[in-house]
Amino acid sequence: MTAEQAILFALMGSVLALLLWGRFRYDLVAFGALSLALILGVVPKDQAFSGFGHPAVIIIALVLIVSRALQQSGAIELITRNLVDSARSLPAHISSMAAIGATLSAFMNNVAALALLMPVDMQAAGKAKRSPALSLMPLSFATILGGMVTLIGTPPNIVIAQFRETSLGEAYNMFDFAPVGLACAMVGIAFIALIGWRLIPSEATKHNSVSELEDLEGYIMEIKVPPDSPAIGQTVRELYPAAEENDVAILGLVRRGERLPGTASTRKVQKDDILVVEAGPEALEQFSGALKLAYSSSKKHQGTLAGTLAMTEAVVPIGARIDGRSAMDIRLLYRHSVMLMGVSRQGRKFRDRVRRLTIRAGDILLLMGPNDRLADVVAWMGCLPLAERGLQVTQRDKAWLAIAIFAIAIILASLSLIYLPIALAACVVAYVLLKVVTLEQVYEAIEWPVIVLLASLIPIGAALENSGGTALIADVILTLTEGWSAVAVLLLLMVVTMTLSDVLNNVATVLVAAPVAVDIAKRLDVNPDALLMGVAVAASCAFLTPIGHKNNTIIMGPGGYRFGDYWRMGLPLELLILTVSVPCILFFWPL
Repeated sequence: MTAEQAILFALMGSVLALLLWGRFRYDLVAFGALSLALILGVVPKDQAFSGFGHPAVIIIALVLIVSRALQQSGAIELITRNLVDSARSLPAHISSMAAIGATLSAFMNNVAALALLMPVDMQAAGKAKRSPALSLMPLSFATILGGMVTLIGTPPNIVIAQFRETSLGEAYNMFDFAPVGLACAMVGIAFIALIGWRLIPSEATKHNSVSELEDLEGYIMEIKVPPDSPAIGQTVRELYPAAEENDVAILGLVRRGERLPGTASTRKVQKDDILVVEAGPEALEQFSGALKLAYSSSKKHQGTLAGTLAMTEAVVPIGARIDGRSAMDIRLLYRHSVMLMGVSRQGRKFRDRVRRLTIRAGDILLLMGPNDRLADVVAWMGCLPLAERGLQVTQRDKAWLAIAIFAIAIILASLSLIYLPIALAACVVAYVLLKVVTLEQVYEAIEWPVIVLLASLIPIGAALENSGGTALIADVILTLTEGWSAVAVLLLLMVVTMTLSDVLNNVATVLVAAPVAVDIAKRLDVNPDALLMGVAVAASCAFLTPIGHKNNTIIMGPGGYRFGDYWRMGLPLELLILTVSVPCILFFWPL
């Protein structure tokens, strides 16, 4: 091993370790690694920022914008409203939602597809008086499966396609992934609808409805004691009966900005104290009304919860503006007149002040603000509303126009008449000129952390490949599998890739696995397409954990899932995908 290879392996290993740890944002980790690689001289200076102009990065950014435009036009919501019926049986409901989710995910960002369908699914669960946990995980898995069908369905496919162009001279076309991806998606959805949902742990599904789930878990919230509150002069313990009557748990007391030790049960409540409570939105409103408690310490926002303001609930996805920051960091109240009322984190307690609490992906936020601004502020924060938004979409009259423009772009790219990035770029320009999306929404739609991650790792991956590092990995794998058939090596490569994708960002996984796949194919003298397709399928299968894919993180809070709940349905599904995909790969992309 050369010194250059050793440095690159150490850098890539450190990146993967830090991504697994999750303490720092993945874009910061990747860009830091690129900077260090440049300083150490293992990445040429002229290649430093080549990743930002890489076709894979451009395509991913354009797909995100197109997804936002389709969402903004109301096209997707009009379709889903006509196809979703909450009166169906649970298996039928899961089947229809999964099929819609997978279809949407094949042509748009799968996070956007889940964001559109999750409120609809939760409303159906509420009407049917059943736990949303029974259907949210199947919906998340289905949107992940749907992305495997087309080139633009998921970032790993885009990266694989562009890597093939670099290494073999020609990229994959739009529907080259369909023969294998469609088979996996169809079989996977059938499993999810018929068997998979039954494997979800009973602890996650024992509640009868959405409201029961939320009331049980509750939010950690702060409410102020104004001068006229009857709570003044009483000890915290003396407030317990009123709290219990309204299904509220008093967790502590904040005085002059500092939280008192324990629950402060023997302390007498004073004017301007803040009670820290755990409750659902309705319970909190009743409790605050009974004791005349205020919701804000700001003079601008004085009043009780029963005013003309509205409350909404939203879940925090990975990469949201508030992810890793607090409400005070983004100045939510002062800039947008919206208050973070409470945070639900899978029932966990915390001692930080609510507005100073560092928000994590998967948290559910309870927000209060002007009714006409709440939806816009939730979108600005990068969060996903849990309540169904209705058909009040500003550009709904352009829904079919948006669909037609996108369809034309896809057809032209599929027929190789126009280069895919150019077709998508023309589509975005048309959307802007027709005012389907604004320029501000164009920039908001792009997931910049993903773009920085990919653009930073591409030069490092190229340097690793050029230095012979990926060939070295291929040598190790071939040494360990000496005497094995090419099919067995393919299966092992898929299992390793699938395992990495369950705990790492799938883009990072592909950037490591794709060059290794091509090197192995050359050593075995087999068709590299077979191994690349194996990597593409495996990288998209992140079903064992809530951190393997953004969609799994998003549903964790609303579904009431725990970390260990995913593998029960996810492991059989991954094994099923392996069973289905390998024969399909061998048939459509023979070794």
